Amino acid sequence: MSMVRPTGILRRSEAKCSIDLPPSPHSAGADAILRTSMLHTHFPYAASPVSRLGFGAFGFAGVFGAVDEGSAVRSVLHSLERGVTMIDTARGYGPAEAVIGKALQQWSGARPFIASKVNALGPKEQWGFPTSVADVFPRGHITHATETSLRTLGVERIDCMQLHLYWPNWGVEGYWLDELRALRERGLIGAIGVSLPDQRHDVGLPLVLSGAIDSVQTVINIFDPTALDCLVPLCRERGVAVIARCVLDEGGLTGFLTPEMEFAPGDYRAAYFDQGPRAEYIRRVDALREFVPEHAASLAALALKFVLHDPGVTVAIASMHVTRFADENIAALAEPPLSAEVFEILRRRHRWLHNFYNSKVM
Repeated sequence: MSMVRPTGILRRSEAKCSIDLPPSPHSAGADAILRTSMLHTHFPYAASPVSRLGFGAFGFAGVFGAVDEGSAVRSVLHSLERGVTMIDTARGYGPAEAVIGKALQQWSGARPFIASKVNALGPKEQWGFPTSVADVFPRGHITHATETSLRTLGVERIDCMQLHLYWPNWGVEGYWLDELRALRERGLIGAIGVSLPDQRHDVGLPLVLSGAIDSVQTVINIFDPTALDCLVPLCRERGVAVIARCVLDEGGLTGFLTPEMEFAPGDYRAAYFDQGPRAEYIRRVDALREFVPEHAASLAALALKFVLHDPGVTVAIASMHVTRFADENIAALAEPPLSAEVFEILRRRHRWLHNFYNSKVM
């Protein structure tokens, strides 16, 4: 298959014609609005346009609370029915690939675009401190992990295979890249990508400049839009797709956090917001409420519209294992886009550079 580089966004009117969606078994009127509101764009090596909102499978790892398999499968189908055509998962997300595989078995519509990640080996400190590529992705591991992901997902090809970690001391060539290229030559994967550590999007710049990869995944949200300064424009210039993650900052940008809220043991967000400290985090979120509802129906919609405002962002992924949240995220794309003025106000006056992920790796 010839490589298709991202060449622009297909607007709502075009998106209605580009994806053949089956009728939803749920409310026809509301679902029709959700399905036709989805914006689509091109992704390297994709046979057809993908939705700019992607289903993030991190929640299936139980990081935000227990999720039973039946509900998990239904959540995937729920989003697919409403026009989401991109799913981002990982070998390291517990049962996520198996759940997605079971959902795909039940799905009768057009096959969604599947992105996964090769699990990184070694201690958790590797997420915060550069280490040797041989320790994280030893020879043969990328091939073995990809073949395992293919079997678990029940697919013949993963549309975008990413390394779940990349540090610039690994260089822009090496056996690790050779393994990914060999997998593509065998027809087992499409695009080759990397997921960059926490907010350090700049570590991916040399790799993008080298032309060796097709996609990067990084943190982009209202509080930390710095990837929009250099990485995203460079990716757009070089035809490299950008997958934005943490667009809701682990849910904090939805405004759900309160001073008294307690998280269950094992919840990924336990102690995350308290590094702000929590009172400061809530104060900064409250400062965003002046834009609701004039410029967005909710804080969550504001956050999503902010990330997707830049056409260099190919896909924004969000955890949508709760169907109500999926509907809210999808509905945000039906709203008018943010004005350039509001976007710049958010980008310049509400950025708050911090790295709460340090608590997970120290």
